[in-house]
Amino acid sequence: MIAVFVNCATILAGCIVGLLFAKKIPQKVTDSIQLACGLVSFVMGVQMSFKYQNVVYLALALILGGIVGTLLDIDGKILAFGKFLEKIFMKKNDGALRGYPAEGVGGNGEAIAAEGETSPSFEKGRPQKNFAYAFLNASVLFCVGAMAIVGSFKAGIEHDYSIIFLKSILDGFISIGFAVAMGVGTAFSVIAIFLYQGSLTLLSVLIAPYVSEQMIAELTGSGGALIILIGINLMGIKKVKTANYLPAVLFSVIFVLCQPYVKNLLGL
Repeated sequence: MIAVFVNCATILAGCIVGLLFAKKIPQKVTDSIQLACGLVSFVMGVQMSFKYQNVVYLALALILGGIVGTLLDIDGKILAFGKFLEKIFMKKNDGALRGYPAEGVGGNGEAIAAEGETSPSFEKGRPQKNFAYAFLNASVLFCVGAMAIVGSFKAGIEHDYSIIFLKSILDGFISIGFAVAMGVGTAFSVIAIFLYQGSLTLLSVLIAPYVSEQMIAELTGSGGALIILIGINLMGIKKVKTANYLPAVLFSVIFVLCQPYVKNLLGL
C-alpha cells in the first residue's frame, strides 16, 4: 500500500502548490491554464484510446456504458458526493480555498454556480470552478488508465513500485494545473484514488490471473475515451457528463472475459 500513499501524497502536494499560486494568478491566466489542462487531457485521451485491440469492443463498451451510466445517473451521484464533501470540509464562505470569491461571483465578475447546484455552469465557452466538478474530473483522470491498473498489480504481487511512483510524479504535476484551474476539489480526488488503487493492490493476487494484455489494452482504450471527454469539458467545448460513461470500463472487462466462451460457442 506504500505506493498508494505516495501517489496520494504527490497529488496533495501538487494541489497545495497549485492553490498557493492560484491566489496570485489573474483570472485570464487561470482560464488559459484550464484550457491547457483540457488540451493535455484531450491529447492523453486520444493517445490512450488508440491502444484498443478490438474497435467493436470499444464501441459497444462506450455505447452500453453510456446507457447504463445515464440510467443510474452515476455522474450526478458522484457530483452529489462531491457536494457532500464540500459541506463537511469547506466553510460556506471560504471562497478563497474553493477557488472563487464567496459572494457567488467569479474573479472576472461572472456568476458562479449556485449553492445548490452540482453541475458547473458554462459562461463564455468555459466551465466555472466548482468543488464537486473538480473532484469528479480529477478522480476520473487519476484513476482511469493502464498505469493505475498495472502499477497496482505489480505493487501488490511483485512489490515493484516503479510504475506507481512514475504515475505519482506525473499526477503531481498535473494536479498543480488542475488545482489552479478548478480549485480545491481536485485535492479530494485522493479519496477515490486511495479506494480504487488500494483495492486493486490488495486484491491483485486474486485478480491477476484474469488480467491479460488484451484486457489492459481494452481498458486503456475505453479509459482514454473518458479522458477525452474530460478534455472536452475543460476546454468548454461541450458539457459532458463524463462519469456516466464509467461503466464502459467494466464492459471492456466483460467482453474480454467472455471472448473465449463466445469463440467456443461459435466454433471459432
